[in-house]
Amino acid sequence: MVVEEFVLNGAYPNPFNPSTTLSYMLDSSSLVKLTVYDITGREVVALVDGFRDAGVHEVTFDASGLASGVYIYRLTANGNTATAKMVLMK
Repeated sequence: MVVEEFVLNGAYPNPFNPSTTLSYMLDSSSLVKLTVYDITGREVVALVDGFRDAGVHEVTFDASGLASGVYIYRLTANGNTATAKMVLMK
C-alpha cells in the first residue's frame, strides 16, 4: 500500500477502557513524535519518539493507570502536526 499523505486516524475504540489503538500514515520516512496529553495540557506519555518508515503504523495506548477523562494526542512528522481527542471511561 502506497501512502500519499500524512494522516492521524482516530483512536479505536473511542471511548475506551483501558486501552485503545492509535494509527497514523506517513507519506515518507521521518522522525515521528506521538504524544498523549491530559486535558490541562500536561504530557502523559510519548508513545512514539523516533524514526519511522513511510506507511501505516499502529500504537496501543494503555491507560489503566490514568483517571477517566478526555485526553489529547498529537502526531508530529515532517513538519506536519495533527491532533485529536479520545475519552477514557472507567
